[in-house]
Amino acid sequence: MLQPPHQSLQVAAVPAQRVPVRDRNDDAPWHTEAVCRRDEAGLFFAPSKEPTAARLSREEAAKRVCARCPVMVECREHALLQPEPYGVWGGLTAAERRVVLARRRRRDLELKKATHTVAAAG
Repeated sequence: MLQPPHQSLQVAAVPAQRVPVRDRNDDAPWHTEAVCRRDEAGLFFAPSKEPTAARLSREEAAKRVCARCPVMVECREHALLQPEPYGVWGGLTAAERRVVLARRRRRDLELKKATHTVAAAG
């Protein structure tokens, strides 16, 4: 299992920005290029009993860091595949990742049903 990119040890409206695409032929692990390696882990993971307003503010700040990260997509996919239960990964909170995963499961079921229907009709 990959170690989290956050050095120590967490989609709402994040302004769209162009993120440089990482060279896919690079042999280094994706997390070595993560911008969050230089930031406080507390920005990406919630302290216990954090008030809602503070959590939302912290998550928005973490998402701003993610928005300028060259490995945001790789980080997000890692968090979705693991699945990472806590923190902001790839610009998504844990709750947002659960929504993405539910949509993917629903899409996969629909595709499976459609494929089955076409095969039965043919």
